[in-house]
Amino acid sequence: MLGKLGTTELLVILVIVIVIFGPKQLPKLSKMFGKTIKNFKEGMSDNKDSDKSDDEE
Repeated sequence: MLGKLGTTELLVILVIVIVIFGPKQLPKLSKMFGKTIKNFKEGMSDNKDSDKSDDEE
């Protein structure tokens, strides 16, 4: 399934990222990834709030 990643899959992804970007870029990449996830979650919650207000009208 796409939504369930195990430890092995995460390790493979991490190794690929390290090979592509190098270990010096990992802090910058993780910070960007965190901001992206935060913005995505905020957008989803805003979308749910607007759906609720549309239902109330």
